[in-house]
Amino acid sequence: MKNKKKKILLILLIILILVLVTFLVLGFLSNNHKEVKRTISLVQKQEELETEFISEGYTIDQPNVILNPYEISPLTALVIFETEEEVAPTVTIVGKDKLSTFTHEFESGTVHYLPIYGLYADYENQIIIEYGSVSKTITIKTEALPDDFILPTSVHTKKSELSNDLYFFTPSSSGYTCCYDVNGDVRWYLTNYALWEINRLDNGHLMVSTERLVNSPYYMSGLYEMDLLGKIYKEISLEGGYHHDYFEMPNGNLLVASNEFYNDSGTVEDVVVEIDIHTGKVVKTFDLKNILNMEDGKSENWTSYDWFHNNSVWYDLESNSITLSGRHQDAIINIDYDTGELNWIIGDSTNWSEEYQKYFFTPIGDDFEWQWSQHAAMITPEGYVFVLDNGNNKSKIKEEYVSASDSYTRGVMYKIDTDQMTIEQIWEYGKERGSEFYSPYISDVDYLGKDHYIVHSGGIVYVDGKNSNEPAGLGGADKLESITVELKDNKEIFEIILPTNNYRVEKMSLYTENDNYEKTSAVRIGSLGKTSVDEEEVGFVLANKDISDFDRDFSITQEIDRLTISGRFKRGEDVDIIMYQNMKKYVYHISVSKKPYTALCLDIFTEDETENGIVVNKYINKEGLKGKYSIYLRIDDVIYDTGEYVEF
Repeated sequence: MKNKKKKILLILLIILILVLVTFLVLGFLSNNHKEVKRTISLVQKQEELETEFISEGYTIDQPNVILNPYEISPLTALVIFETEEEVAPTVTIVGKDKLSTFTHEFESGTVHYLPIYGLYADYENQIIIEYGSVSKTITIKTEALPDDFILPTSVHTKKSELSNDLYFFTPSSSGYTCCYDVNGDVRWYLTNYALWEINRLDNGHLMVSTERLVNSPYYMSGLYEMDLLGKIYKEISLEGGYHHDYFEMPNGNLLVASNEFYNDSGTVEDVVVEIDIHTGKVVKTFDLKNILNMEDGKSENWTSYDWFHNNSVWYDLESNSITLSGRHQDAIINIDYDTGELNWIIGDSTNWSEEYQKYFFTPIGDDFEWQWSQHAAMITPEGYVFVLDNGNNKSKIKEEYVSASDSYTRGVMYKIDTDQMTIEQIWEYGKERGSEFYSPYISDVDYLGKDHYIVHSGGIVYVDGKNSNEPAGLGGADKLESITVELKDNKEIFEIILPTNNYRVEKMSLYTENDNYEKTSAVRIGSLGKTSVDEEEVGFVLANKDISDFDRDFSITQEIDRLTISGRFKRGEDVDIIMYQNMKKYVYHISVSKKPYTALCLDIFTEDETENGIVVNKYINKEGLKGKYSIYLRIDDVIYDTGEYVEF
């Protein structure tokens, strides 16, 4: 009996020794791993930069002048100085004429942080600072624009009808988020990608997209609230990402076009969320799959995963409703904010089910046309529906499609009667310009006041000298163009033509009433969510090969809130990332596929496929992870040791 006990104890001891040896070996291997490369976010970077923004010892005669203070807005500066008495400085940025000169009075104080906007590139800019009897002129020399910066090919103006507001553009194919003055001169731009809508909040700050993807091809991690200096006041992260458009609600919350990436249908661009502006939490969700039939009203660009393709969000206080634009159903829809129920649909009712026919309007009046593949739908203060009609095909029946060379894009305004369910076309611009104004995708309209509008045909595409129906990222374009027209009382008072495609245009002032520099720290709200784990296994990871044996591109980067894995993999390969911690394996699958994006709105992030495969990014969010993880790459049955670890 005693011998039996001794044998059991001996076996247990051997097992214990083996476990300890295993842990020691694994610990040794783990210690030989190096920590993954960390990137510094714009929010983290600005904290470092702001340590140099000092006022002590600087006067109006010798101010602290910091050009491009946040290193992403080259045509701005921060002028810092102190005065013995409280004064309210007035700043004038001297332009080339009256309409390109800007003046702004700042709030009173003794410590002055004056944001300077609207500098010319490669120019000795004259800045006049005045208060009381003091008038000081300082010179700020800027660098030239980047070599790839796109400049207008044509600018036409009626300056007697214009203000000195600026035209802010967001890119689609190539270019920078930037603004031009009435002369076509560049007066501001960002060096980081800021896509989709650009507009001002009620507090005077801009709201723009982040530069980070959460999913291909163009779903961004969220939004930045920033000023023209590039100072970020708030970063909002969204689990479903951000695309196309947002709208600031009367209560300050944001309605955002988003996604639900892991829904059972596998669809995108069919969710709108309301974000609490203080916490970043989603307080309301509108899922269009619960409102419309995905199979109805198909356009040529319809796909099963991008069936609606929502490209605009608009809230109307008067009717307490939300207006959305479904490009792939050629439909503008309006839903009740409180209930989410469908109120009406604008568009051709062909190919729609009987149950939806009651939601469509009956046209009245002369010269009526429906809109096709539309963008930027809004409700005007008069209650009219204003939209950019791209004009694709001009029919839901294939045999009746209109060719690109015979088509046109227009801004169009409709008057609707929801009691009688009638619709009347009351204004349009663009039809008279024919195919030169035809944009098969993107584009914009803006309401500047009664009888005062912008119509932006931003996606004009030519292939072999002929108009194309294909977006720039899909059709092998050899010439791109955007034409932006400002109209007042039905007269063209401004036109700018750029040799590229641009998503949207907003006309805004350089300064606002609230444009005082705020020395506050940026806040990060919202969440990218917890990345789902495909498998959780107990056991060790036994690598077959070192990552140096993997002869294709591969990298791992740790961001402030996630891990980014990038690699080139071949279609058909079974690819996983294994994160190992304390005898447990967390397996994240990487899908290797190339989707046929039929309506690629931006081609900046177009997938790159070579004989070595497709570049694929996998994002593993920080939420739910804690401690140290060794990282392995598994392709089919081969496990590569990356030699790296991440710690959250």
